Amino acid sequence: MSTHERHTPLLSVRDITKRFGSFTALDGVSLDIRAGTTVSLVGESGSGKSTLARVVVGLESPDDGSVRHRGETVRGRRARQAFRRGVGMVFQDPYESIDPRFTLSEVVAEPLRAHGMYGPDGRERVRELLESVGMGSVDADSYPNRLSGGQRQRVCIARALATGPDLLVCDEPTSALDVSVQAQILNLLMTLQQERGLAYLFITHDLDVVRRISDEVHVLYRGSVVEHGPATEVIGAPREAYTQRLLGAVLADSPRHRRIGGPPLLSGPAGTAR
Repeated sequence: MSTHERHTPLLSVRDITKRFGSFTALDGVSLDIRAGTTVSLVGESGSGKSTLARVVVGLESPDDGSVRHRGETVRGRRARQAFRRGVGMVFQDPYESIDPRFTLSEVVAEPLRAHGMYGPDGRERVRELLESVGMGSVDADSYPNRLSGGQRQRVCIARALATGPDLLVCDEPTSALDVSVQAQILNLLMTLQQERGLAYLFITHDLDVVRRISDEVHVLYRGSVVEHGPATEVIGAPREAYTQRLLGAVLADSPRHRRIGGPPLLSGPAGTAR
C-alpha cells in the first residue's frame, strides 16, 4: 500500500446539500471516515442524520457536493454500482427492513443477486454469513416471522455484509431493541469490525453507544455539522453550546427535560430527515 493510499480516507463526503422542496435537510455537510474506524453522527430528530446516511449509500442523490470512495469520486452508473457493493446498510427497525415473504436465505442473498454475485456457491455463502452473526443454527429456509427483534437485526447485518463491503452505515441499529439485546448487537458489530477491518458510519442518539464505539463524532443541527472531533473530546468536553444542550438533554433523568432548547425543527417528508 502506498503512502497516499494509507492517508486517503476510505470515504470522503464533501459539502453535501440535500433539499426536499423548500426544506433543506443537509446544508454543506463534510466528513471523512478512515478504514477500520467508527464515525458517529449525533443530533436530535430532524437534524439530517438519516438523510446523510441515505445519501452515502446512494438511496438519495445530493443536490450539491460529492462522495469519494478510496479517493475516487462516486459518479456515473458504473461507479455507483461498484460503490454500492462496497457499502452496506443496517436500518433502524429490523421488522420493517425484512420482507416477511422471503426466507432468511433469500433475505441475506438479496444483495448478492442484485449485484450478480450469487453463483453456484451462493447457499454456502449465505450459510457462512448467517454463522458470522451468530445465526448458524437457524434454518435458512425458514421465514422471519418467528424471530425476535435481535435475531432479525442479526439477519440484517448478515445481509449488509453479503457483498463484502468495507463500510457499513448503521442507522440507529439498536434503538428498536431491548436494552440487553442492544449490548449483544453492539458486541457483534465491534467483533465484526475487528475481524474484517470494517469502517462504520454510526447514527445514534445514545451517548453510551457513542462513548463505547466511536473514534470520531459529528454533531448535526438543522442539517449542518456544528461540532466534530475525537469522541472523547466532543462527549467529554463539548465546545459548542448546542452540543452542551444536546448532551444535557440526553443525560437528563426525567423525559420532560430532554427537549433541546430553542424553536422546534422543521419537518421534512416522512423518513427523509430523522
